[in-house]
Amino acid sequence: MIVSAGGTGGHIYPALAIINKFKELENNLEVIYIGTHNRMEKDIIPKNNIKYIALEIYGFSKKNIIRDLKNIFLIIKAKKKCKKIMQEFKPDIVIGTGGYVTYPVISTAQELNIKTFIHEQNSIPGKSNLALAKRCSLIGVSFEDSLKYFKTSNAFYSGNPCGENALEIAKIDKTTLGFSKDKKLVIFVSGSLGSSAINNKLKDYLVNFDEDYEVLYITGQNLYDLFVKDTTFPKKVKVLPFYDNLSALLSSADLVVTRAGASTISELLTLGIPAIYIPSPYVANNHQYYNALSIKNANAGDMIEEKDLNSESIRVKINELIKSETRIKIMQDNMKKMAVTKASEKIYKKIKEII
Repeated sequence: MIVSAGGTGGHIYPALAIINKFKELENNLEVIYIGTHNRMEKDIIPKNNIKYIALEIYGFSKKNIIRDLKNIFLIIKAKKKCKKIMQEFKPDIVIGTGGYVTYPVISTAQELNIKTFIHEQNSIPGKSNLALAKRCSLIGVSFEDSLKYFKTSNAFYSGNPCGENALEIAKIDKTTLGFSKDKKLVIFVSGSLGSSAINNKLKDYLVNFDEDYEVLYITGQNLYDLFVKDTTFPKKVKVLPFYDNLSALLSSADLVVTRAGASTISELLTLGIPAIYIPSPYVANNHQYYNALSIKNANAGDMIEEKDLNSESIRVKINELIKSETRIKIMQDNMKKMAVTKASEKIYKKIKEII
């Protein structure tokens, strides 16, 4: 099979989960991964011993007309390269899990009448997936609400494969980081890069922290030095730039405050960790807001929009949840209903049916 995804972990890790499920169940699997030449998949995929082919392609900017015109020629060039790869490799299935790099890959497969599968992680589909959906053999979605955007019998509710990955990781106890066994722990994380907007809004909350619980605050690698400069935090607050194996630590948390990326939501639902979501307003179609809204409407988590975030609003919201065992229990029960723990297996079976 050929797999394509790019740009962010939210696209790449579901692709890896699907590949790993096929590796587990197929003895004679051959895989080629097609991604961009300059984004994170170019480093992640080869480390997983998967053959990697790069395309030079960029997202459309809406502002830089010269770059957009150049990109049209790059897409044509990318499609020619994909056609050559597919004619030589003869894949049974071509899979796309999001990011603009998938467009030339999946569209070329469709033109060659090769079976195609796309997976949409977010509640509102991206432009590439919407454009490709009409000719797709199979479409999987992470949120049941998303089915309404794909008016075809080939679309099904698969869930997000990232969730089951979290179950397989060995757990790390919070006491190894110096946290108390007897106090509740709230973990703050704003995606792999962090968020300067959230850091600026919550620094005062951390500096003046005086609550019964403890806090692990992850700033983002490149934002750490500025955040801690000339600042002293209370003993109950630990500030880190990055935590390499955060999924393994999440089970030690009583509550998580986070962005609303689809993979993060999938992990938290599967692990049953209640969360307050602060959706990023800087993403396409404001999709993180709708991701978080789906969770909030199902009473499986809560949300504060970034425009409403400050030291007081986060303090009040955390205390509302962390001091109410009943509310947390209701959330966890609803999370269990929403969690899909065998997403990659469902996807594997559906793909096997069509090929």
